[in-house]
Amino acid sequence: MRQEYHITSLVVHAAPSAVAQITADIETLAGADIHAISDQAKFVVTLEGESQASILKNIEAINALNGVLSSSLIYHQVEPVEEKSEETP
Repeated sequence: MRQEYHITSLVVHAAPSAVAQITADIETLAGADIHAISDQAKFVVTLEGESQASILKNIEAINALNGVLSSSLIYHQVEPVEEKSEETP
């Protein structure tokens, strides 16, 4: 099976009263990073993972958080993971 590396970015819009809890919840997701939070309670989030399924699982988890109003997928990239041979240092 071919190994892949996925990276996705999202803008997540939240209720202002839920920013602290949503921040804490997103930080618990494997491969999730928050890069910015605006005064309008919008988050810039990246998700990284080994499969499209892992990315979708995290997107669904974010959308299910109390106080999340919407999320918009901004970018998604898939790169093959090159396996190192015994000859490669």
